[in-house]
Amino acid sequence: MATKVLDSWALMAFFRDEPAAEMMEHLLEQATADHHKLLLCVINWGELYCSILRAEGQAVTEQKIRDIAALPIEIVPVESDLILVRQAAQIKAAHKMSCADSFAAALAKIRKAELVTGDPEFKLVEDEIKIGWLK
Repeated sequence: MATKVLDSWALMAFFRDEPAAEMMEHLLEQATADHHKLLLCVINWGELYCSILRAEGQAVTEQKIRDIAALPIEIVPVESDLILVRQAAQIKAAHKMSCADSFAAALAKIRKAELVTGDPEFKLVEDEIKIGWLK
């Protein structure tokens, strides 16, 4: 079973029913059928929460968070995982990326997983991790 890491861009595209939503729906269906595992770093979960809260308010945010909890996505904690934090810091130091994006890239690198996104910022790390580009 292949492992894939999601960033907040991928889930926002799904929730906003953007063109990439169809590809995300397919990934979610495959994860439900155990064809692959989907991971989301808790830092990216927080970025998603913040984005929805700013755009749509508390009630919609809480509903979307419940929706995410029902999806076949494992939320990966940071807590005391200094390996993940160190890798994210190294990526952020080497590239002009947001902090949250550096955590998504670090998680993909550590887990030897494909990062699923449509965010062009990840072009900076294409030579370091495999990117599954959503369109």
